Amino acid sequence: MAWWNPKTWGERKAITSADLHLLLSGGTISSSGVRVDWKTALQASVVLACARVISEGLSQIPFRLMRTADGHRAPATDHPMFDLFEWQANAWQTSTEFIDQIGIHLAMTGNAYVWINRIGGRPVELFAWAPSAVEATLSGFMIRYTLTLADGKRLEVPAGDVWHLRGPSWDGWIGMDVVNLARESIGLSLAAEKVVAANMANGAKLSGILTTDATLSKEQRASLRESWQESQAGASNAGKIAVMSNGMKFAAMQSTAVDAQQIENRKFAVEEICRAFRVMPIMVGYSDKTSTYASAEQMFQAHVTHTMGPWYRRIERSAAVRFLSDDERGDGYYFKFFAQGLLRGAVKDRGEFYSGLYNIGAINPNEIRELEDMNPYDGGEKYRVPLNMEDPAAAEDGA
Repeated sequence: MAWWNPKTWGERKAITSADLHLLLSGGTISSSGVRVDWKTALQASVVLACARVISEGLSQIPFRLMRTADGHRAPATDHPMFDLFEWQANAWQTSTEFIDQIGIHLAMTGNAYVWINRIGGRPVELFAWAPSAVEATLSGFMIRYTLTLADGKRLEVPAGDVWHLRGPSWDGWIGMDVVNLARESIGLSLAAEKVVAANMANGAKLSGILTTDATLSKEQRASLRESWQESQAGASNAGKIAVMSNGMKFAAMQSTAVDAQQIENRKFAVEEICRAFRVMPIMVGYSDKTSTYASAEQMFQAHVTHTMGPWYRRIERSAAVRFLSDDERGDGYYFKFFAQGLLRGAVKDRGEFYSGLYNIGAINPNEIRELEDMNPYDGGEKYRVPLNMEDPAAAEDGA
C-alpha cells in the first residue's frame, strides 16, 4: 500500500505504509518488539562501537588538500580550502571534530549533509546538519534539500551550498540507511539487553543452597546465613574449607541451558551488527579464542583496507567534485586521506620495508625520517643505490 507524500505532490514521490509508520513513530518496530531508530540503536554498545570505529577511523588521520606539480606532491597550503580541512571547519569545530561528526552521520544513516558558508563565492565555513533535519528529494535531475530549523521552520537550501556525502546507494542519489536495514539484528541486541537488565532488577540468582534435614528456627537460619557469609564470602575467604555439621550440605547452583543460549544470542547479535556495518568484530572488542597476535594484526590491516578504504575513496572523490573546479583538478589539486600510519607494522617489519625501498633508490633517508615523525638532516634528501647496480640503458650503450 502506498501513500502520497503531501510535501512532494508536484514530484509524485510515493511512500509506503512502512515509511508512513516510520514518519509517525520516529522509528521502525523490529520483530523483537523494540523500536529501532538512530537514537535507540546507539544505545546498543556494538552499534555505538561500530559507528565510532568508522568515524574515528576517518577523523584520526590527516585529510588534506594536495597538489601534484612537476612530479612532486605537496600540501596545497595556498588554496582557500586547505585550512578548513587541516585546522578548523567552523567557529566551534576543529577539522578533526567536523570529520568525526560527518563520519557518525555516514555510518548510522548512510548520508551526511554539510552547509557550505560562502563569502564572495569562497567557502569560509563548513557546518554539518543532522540527517534527521534534512529532507532530500529528487526533482527531475536535480536534488533539492529542505532543512527543518530548531523552531520548526522549513528552509530550502540551494543544492550548490550543500555538500552531500553518501554511503552505498541503491538509486545513486541517497545513501542507504544502515540502521533501518539492520533493524532486526539491532532490535535483537536491544531486546537481549532489556532482558538481562530486567533479570538483574527483578530476579534473584543464587550462588548456592545450604540444606539440612533438621528443622531450624527463624533465628537459627539467620545465624547460619550470617556465619556462612563471614567465613566463606569475599576475596579474603577464597579457597577456605567449609566445615559443616548436623547433616548440613551445600549445593552450588549451575548455569542453565537458558543462560548459555542467552550468551550465544548476544554473541550472534554482535556478529550480525558488525556484518551490517562492515566492521570486523575484533575492532569492537569481540574476538574468539582462536585469534593470535599475528592473526589480529592481519585483521587490523584488513580493517583499514576493506572497511575504511571504501570510505576514504568516497569522501576524497566527493570533496574533489564539490570543492574543486575542473581547472583545479586539471592543475593537480586533489583531496587525500593519509592512512599510512594505520598500516604501519611492527618496528622490525617497518625496518625491512624501508631498507628494501632505500636499497633500490625508491626512497631517501629524509623521507624515511618523515614517515617516522623525525626531523630531516642535511644530505638526507639524496637517493642512493648499491655500487654494483647501474642503469640498464647505460650497460647496453657500452656493449
